[in-house]
Amino acid sequence: MKLSCTQENFNRGLNIVSRASPNRTSLPITHNVLLACDGGQLKLTATNLELAVSTWIGAQIDEEGDLTIPSRLLSDFIGSLPNDVVHLVGTEKPTTLLIDCGRFQARLIGTPASEFPPVPTVEEGIVAKVDPKILRSAISKVVFAAATEDSRPVLTGVKIEMMDDNLTLATADGFRLAVHHCKLTSPVASPVDVVVPSRTMNEIARLLSDQDDEIEIIASPDRGKIMFRLKGVEVVSQLVQGAFPNYGQLIPQNYATRVEISVQEFIRAVRSAAIFARDGSGIVRIHVQPGDPGVVQVMARVEEVGENTAELNGIVDGGEAKVAFNAKYLQDVLNAIDTQFVALEVTTPSSPGVLKSSTHDNYIHVVMPMFVQW
Repeated sequence: MKLSCTQENFNRGLNIVSRASPNRTSLPITHNVLLACDGGQLKLTATNLELAVSTWIGAQIDEEGDLTIPSRLLSDFIGSLPNDVVHLVGTEKPTTLLIDCGRFQARLIGTPASEFPPVPTVEEGIVAKVDPKILRSAISKVVFAAATEDSRPVLTGVKIEMMDDNLTLATADGFRLAVHHCKLTSPVASPVDVVVPSRTMNEIARLLSDQDDEIEIIASPDRGKIMFRLKGVEVVSQLVQGAFPNYGQLIPQNYATRVEISVQEFIRAVRSAAIFARDGSGIVRIHVQPGDPGVVQVMARVEEVGENTAELNGIVDGGEAKVAFNAKYLQDVLNAIDTQFVALEVTTPSSPGVLKSSTHDNYIHVVMPMFVQW
């Protein structure tokens, strides 16, 4: 292997793929990044066996070849170099990578590419296309509600449903449920119903931040893998197997009290209450009182610490209501809502609460209540 490329492009490419390398693994080779000449470009690939990220950067290829180098070592060194042309020379016996950039030189010991895990791909399947801004927004609204423990693996993923030109993302962790509906740029040929690991969706959201072209999503026919094809980047992920809960049955269809509140005022009140709530199981109490205007009290009370109350004005439909929620869950959903007002719908103190935009129903969040003595 012998080639040259700019430090800026090389560094950006390494930043794209390096996060796919695992922090801990029983297979040390996955700590490496694969460098390979491909179609007149330098292809970089990293994988943790569940997720594989590949990107291509422009390069002057003088001699083709491939090898793998420890990802963190290579990323840190390339990031420290000046913005100049980087010359790379790979040798086979032993496997090393010689790097020359201005007055900086290095020799990195690598591993033959033949020892790198096969890079998965999805050659054919059901293809969907979506605007990157729409997909990134959808991911941000649901991914935080995925489970972090593996007791029910299917809940650690993001359920993706595609039918016609409709795209739905849903997550649940047993205490809350987030569902977001949006549109594809073109209809899919047949319905898709898969569960993608939340880590994959977090990586996709990160990569979408500087994307303008529409994104291709390709689900393999056997429902085993899914590919996200961005401009110059491909992300292939294994799917989570298992039956995701029927989330439609978990969304309350009626309410006894509905109140519309300013999102920013609600966030401020919950943040204030959370300071006290952190010493009391994270419990934030909400007391809705009808009137003109209606009043919403956001409170936290801990015997050994003290208590606080914030009062907000709101538009109340229904009677008086009292309910308590986990402070973190409230903050998570309120930070995800991007409209001026949020609607909170409750039935009884022991029934799930629903939070949604006051103007449309494309995003619904259900939170289980906390049981307290009022």
